Amino acid sequence: MASRLDRSPVALWWWTVDRWFLAAFLSLMGLGIVLSFAASPAVAERIGLGSFHFATRQIIFTIPALVVMIAVSFLEVRQIRRLALVMMCIMLVMMVAVLFIGVEVKGARRWVSLAGLSIQPSEFLKPAFVVISAWLLAEHERHPDIPGNLFAMILLGVVLALLMAQPDFGQTILVLGTWGVMFFMAGMSWFWIVTLGAVGMGGGLAAYTVFPHVAGRIDRFLTGEGDTFQVDMGRDAIINGGWFGVGPGEGTVKRVIPDSHADFVFSVAGEEFGIVLLLVIMSIFAFIVLRGLRIALKEHDDFTRYAVAGLVVVFGFQSIINMSVNLQLMPAKGMTLPFISYGGSSLIAIAISMGMVLALTRKKPEKLRPNSFAAMQRHAVAAE
Repeated sequence: MASRLDRSPVALWWWTVDRWFLAAFLSLMGLGIVLSFAASPAVAERIGLGSFHFATRQIIFTIPALVVMIAVSFLEVRQIRRLALVMMCIMLVMMVAVLFIGVEVKGARRWVSLAGLSIQPSEFLKPAFVVISAWLLAEHERHPDIPGNLFAMILLGVVLALLMAQPDFGQTILVLGTWGVMFFMAGMSWFWIVTLGAVGMGGGLAAYTVFPHVAGRIDRFLTGEGDTFQVDMGRDAIINGGWFGVGPGEGTVKRVIPDSHADFVFSVAGEEFGIVLLLVIMSIFAFIVLRGLRIALKEHDDFTRYAVAGLVVVFGFQSIINMSVNLQLMPAKGMTLPFISYGGSSLIAIAISMGMVLALTRKKPEKLRPNSFAAMQRHAVAAE
């Protein structure tokens, strides 16, 4: 434990970081490792790999993710903006490149291979997009003559166009919804609320008309007809687990779910550990979102308020989409459960995003208790 008199960067970080957030993120990372041992062996054996291939890789991915999250949380507000700008520029280039050299899976190009590693640029684009949008909206608040809102709309249009070109309708909804929340917080008029709502509805109708896979998923959800095997098995796994689960490693339905280690790890958790654990997981996600919004609403700096709110909202929306698909509350969509689902690209990107939350919500020196930072300085001066 660092002393309050210690003025080193690590000690100052420890006394200023939001430890409730930190504990919640570490809990989700720990659950991700535990559940990977429960969910991944059957998948690995099915494709001829060692039983713990994916579980081992999940641990390997978690280590750099933890390091990245802590490292980003040390940054100052200005450094967070610079990091987001660099990420945005790189990821926009990669989003264009993925359309030409990306790996095609089920008719979509979302992944690009670099140095033997598969990267999904859209995962890294999300936190950068949120922070840059927050900065543009905040600059318009500070200097109304700067068309920050217009630039934020243009940036949104570019990002949505690139996502739909892949196509990735789920991420498009996620980004649009998050941006809408931030724009609402920035005090947009009812004209823009109605306009954006109409655009969103029109875009959804266009996607249903233009993209057969989108129409297919919606039709299967509404009618129950067609290939609904995976979502049906996900629901059956939760039902089979009941309140307290069948026990670690004892799940049977999980063995036939193709993506049990990734998009349907929530169902595996329900089968082996019960609905009780699912409620715990949902509570952790709800805690993160609600605490983030509470802190954002109390923040006086516009940029910090919009950025923190946007980052926790996109985190919450993604978790809601994943859990809703597992519970058959919405059409199937391949979206990971943050920090828990298998996937190195997603895990690192979410770690960067939550590292930004930790950095932006660190206590300012003037907000520390009188017997903490001020006392540290007085003692240090007296000692000198």
